[in-house]
Amino acid sequence: MLKCKVAQLVEQAVIRAQRGGLIPSVALPQITVERPQNAAYGDYATSLPLKLARAARANPLSIAEEIAELIVPIPEIEKIAVAPPGFINFTVNNNWVVQQVESIRSVGEAYGDINLGRGSRVQLEFVSVNPTGPLHVGHGRGAVLGSTLAKVLTAAGYAVEKEYYINDAGTQIDAFYRSLYARYRQALGTPFEMPPDGYHGSYVMELAQEIIAENGDKFLSWSPEEAAWELGKLGLDKMLNLIKADLKLLKVEFDLYFSENSLYEGGQYQRVMSELGERGYTAEKEGAIWFVSSALGEDKDNVLVRTNGTPTYFASDIAYHYNKFSERNFDKVVNIWGADHQGHIARMKAAISALGIDPDRLRIIITQMVTLRRGGTELKVSKRGGDIVTLREVIDEVGTDACRFFFLSRAASSQMDFDLELAKKQSVDNPVYYVQYAHARISSILRFAQERGIEPSYGDVSLLTSQAELALIRKMTQLSEVIEAVADSLEPNYLPYYAQELAADFHGFYEQCRVISPDRELSAARLKLVDAVRIVLAKTLHLMGMTAPERM
Repeated sequence: MLKCKVAQLVEQAVIRAQRGGLIPSVALPQITVERPQNAAYGDYATSLPLKLARAARANPLSIAEEIAELIVPIPEIEKIAVAPPGFINFTVNNNWVVQQVESIRSVGEAYGDINLGRGSRVQLEFVSVNPTGPLHVGHGRGAVLGSTLAKVLTAAGYAVEKEYYINDAGTQIDAFYRSLYARYRQALGTPFEMPPDGYHGSYVMELAQEIIAENGDKFLSWSPEEAAWELGKLGLDKMLNLIKADLKLLKVEFDLYFSENSLYEGGQYQRVMSELGERGYTAEKEGAIWFVSSALGEDKDNVLVRTNGTPTYFASDIAYHYNKFSERNFDKVVNIWGADHQGHIARMKAAISALGIDPDRLRIIITQMVTLRRGGTELKVSKRGGDIVTLREVIDEVGTDACRFFFLSRAASSQMDFDLELAKKQSVDNPVYYVQYAHARISSILRFAQERGIEPSYGDVSLLTSQAELALIRKMTQLSEVIEAVADSLEPNYLPYYAQELAADFHGFYEQCRVISPDRELSAARLKLVDAVRIVLAKTLHLMGMTAPERM
């Protein structure tokens, strides 16, 4: 990336300036090169002189001037300028800019890929919904976030594995089993009371009726415990199949579905409990076994095994992370959790630290709630209630692409409103339509040119000199920086913003520059540019898991 080259030039100039006594010899902070908000200041800028000035208590503008004087010129950079209070700005040579059209077309779909990860192994665990009910929009947000991050991290040079953790053990599964047994009895005309902690959604009755259609009333003769267990396993498989089908509709797939039960069957749970005990991080109090997290700076200790001998969700989660780091040896693990898991982060990091694992290797993203609206009316979502609005209903109404774009449009840490009416609009008010229409318009232009025998391959990109053309190309060259930003921050909301900006620059170019004109040489050059935009816009859409339509 040119951005990295600029950072290296700045670093080399600072070292020369310090060695020559031109600027104070203070520790060199991390050099950041960014895009100025105002294009009048150039293509890149660094605020390094301001950082050095604070450490050295010197004039930042003077430091910037000394550094700028020692930056070695390169062909890609046309101008280096210093601006108050202490910025160094870089303007890229237009000849280099237009040549990027050729680079984009030669690289194709791989354009923008970087080798930030250098092949290090990353595990992404997301969705991981208890298989006790259908997915709702909140789950969809986490699913889209995780699958998009997987695509971006792969483009950034990481080896990514996507995983769904099946919570098929514990009290919630037990409640689901007993709920299904109650509905099974009721559906066969045998009065039976729903458990107080049961699942009351209509989908439980539907599951019971499916099982009756396949198995009849044979479980009535079984003991309640055996019948609930067998019915529960059948219902669990059906719920998992339903969840997988919904995720497939959303273009979300996993490399592995990992069973919580396997942690007990495979011995990881016992190994973790033993290791924590040997390291002095467990204690027996009030008849329960506790993780002594207070020894690691936590406010309080946490229960691992309840007084009745059953492990907590926290205990199995520690075993799961032991499996990720110590057995499968992932370099980094990224978990995407719902808002109700916020309080679980610190104790989870404390637990892996107690096992001798660097807690910085674990990144946890918390997704905030989604409010579903139809225009000005809020739609309620309740997993245990009977009036649940499922993710599938939303996908069926607005489509996969709209779902994915809207879920990505806000940072995971922000609550979001999902307006179904806006998502369906076929107008520029709908950002999904606006971006995809740009790709469809490009495809139409290329078809029109092909019908008239105008071939872009012989176009001379040096003819692309207008502001609209140059601005569009400059926007395309930012794709690798967007990929880097998403990979570093794990915030894929950069992608829909970039897609909208690129679409806006293309639409602006289209309005100002006639692509196919009597000037065949200029037409060929502009067609080459349009084809490059097609590649970059399609790549951006594909990173978001969306289609790049050729007609709309």
